[in-house]
Amino acid sequence: MRILFLGDVMGRAGRAAITERLPGLRAAWKLDFVVVNGENATHGVGLSADHAKGIFEAGADCVTLGDHAFDQSDMLRYVDQEPRIIRPINYAKTAPGVGARVFTAAGGKKVLVAQVLGQVFMKRPFDDPFSALDAVLSKHPRGGMVQASLIDIHAEATSEKMGVAHFCDGRASIVVGTHTHVPTADARILPGGTAALSDAGMCGDYNSVIGMKKDEPMRRFISGMSKGRFEPAAGEATLSGLYVETDDRTGAATRVEMVRQGGLLPPAGP
Repeated sequence: MRILFLGDVMGRAGRAAITERLPGLRAAWKLDFVVVNGENATHGVGLSADHAKGIFEAGADCVTLGDHAFDQSDMLRYVDQEPRIIRPINYAKTAPGVGARVFTAAGGKKVLVAQVLGQVFMKRPFDDPFSALDAVLSKHPRGGMVQASLIDIHAEATSEKMGVAHFCDGRASIVVGTHTHVPTADARILPGGTAALSDAGMCGDYNSVIGMKKDEPMRRFISGMSKGRFEPAAGEATLSGLYVETDDRTGAATRVEMVRQGGLLPPAGP
């Protein structure tokens, strides 16, 4: 299978890049399945139902969320109505929606998508990500019940993301990090056949501070004083993410490539 994962969509600039570029990439790269992290797509905090619909219309098969999953109040209802949206599996037990689901891709192939939140440096004490993932992966063996599986680890610390990747090696096809909005350069295939990347980066304007207009973050860094709200940067966005090819028989990754398309960052892709 040819699978594309795109990192955190950041505000209007990120949504525009998804709308403008994803349909062409889907056709040019003959993608079988596309996952997009959309948790910052609406004003940089959360995802609204309308903006989720726009991401799906552009060609996403699944949208993952994160710690801002329900910052837009309508997502509390919409996540139960739209099965293609995945919230973190170790979020509050009373939260609506689900943290893992098996999707049917082109040709009837089955793809498991799960998302989990990290614990290190996160503001809220989320449940243990490792035991949550163990339960899901035990039920959906790679190359057995599913032809491929993708884990979105939404976390601050690269060490924790690497730990999750090694924990899932041989059990998941892909483990990719989100949340920090900065792409790391460590895309590789682990010994057990799991493609791993510590952070996919964001789909947003990189002439910014992690997707926000620079003035207010810089003011706070320099003076320790706030003067206004953070606002998403509005320049041309770079689509950042990961392209992976997998073996249908085993579910193992056979090729992995960084993805950077448009905007300020140097281009990369298959």
